[in-house]
Amino acid sequence: MSRRDFVRLTGACAATLAAAGVAPAGGEAGDLDADRRGVLVDLTVCIGCRRCEWACRNENNPPAGELHECDDQSVFRSRRRPTSTQLTVVNRSPGPAGGRPVHVKTQCMHCEHPACASACLVGAMRKTPAGPVIYDASRCIGCRYCMVACPFQYASYEYDNALTPQVKKCQLCGNRTQRGELPACVAICPVEALTYGRRDDLLRIAHERLRSCPDQYIDHVYGEHEAGGTSWLYLSDRPFSELGFPTLGSSSPAALTEAIQHGIFKGFAAPVMLFGLLGAVGKLMHAPKESP
Repeated sequence: MSRRDFVRLTGACAATLAAAGVAPAGGEAGDLDADRRGVLVDLTVCIGCRRCEWACRNENNPPAGELHECDDQSVFRSRRRPTSTQLTVVNRSPGPAGGRPVHVKTQCMHCEHPACASACLVGAMRKTPAGPVIYDASRCIGCRYCMVACPFQYASYEYDNALTPQVKKCQLCGNRTQRGELPACVAICPVEALTYGRRDDLLRIAHERLRSCPDQYIDHVYGEHEAGGTSWLYLSDRPFSELGFPTLGSSSPAALTEAIQHGIFKGFAAPVMLFGLLGAVGKLMHAPKESP
């Protein structure tokens, strides 16, 4: 091996070993801002008008069609999930005989400690201190681990985009809120079923409603603790399990995935990289010499 090759490999070795102890980016939520934002959804108020669906699509995937198209009630015949072109959807759960149905708005929950960001190997998913979980398409490698890790399964993928597919999810209208505007879905809601504000304030509002109207709600704020807490919070007059919400513990799934992920990277990355480097050195040393 020439001196130049040796110096090049030595430098690469140092850089490799220095990086080996570093876990992959994109996992931890870090220090969250005390003023971080979220949305409180009162399901006892929602009338299922689906204006939030139209506003979301108009903001993110125009054209959204005519607003009166939201009056089509046939979509409630089957349960829907967010798609790559419709980042939020409203589903209807029938009430008891003679009782009113419940309409449930569904979108990314913007977890306090998101499993999607923890699972992402390249930092394409990131929890911002202000509350939203945002997606950086320029970093994404298309592995879709974030979709597998999400305990709510609300992210979607552009499978029909062969060249530049992206993971699609609600990003809490960061472009609007940075201008001091409300998220599109919140702004259009005609009955104020959606309240945008500081997460702590929303929790105070929610618990005050539970105290003042105990006959109107079940005593549970969904999202306060589920999966470690979420930025979208819900009030309801019937158990959330009956409305399609997953039953989750109070710890984030990211706590387990990060422990496994960091352990693997810490324990195995350095030896693997070192053996790979030694293999490269051996290959160079035994490479046939070029004829003059």
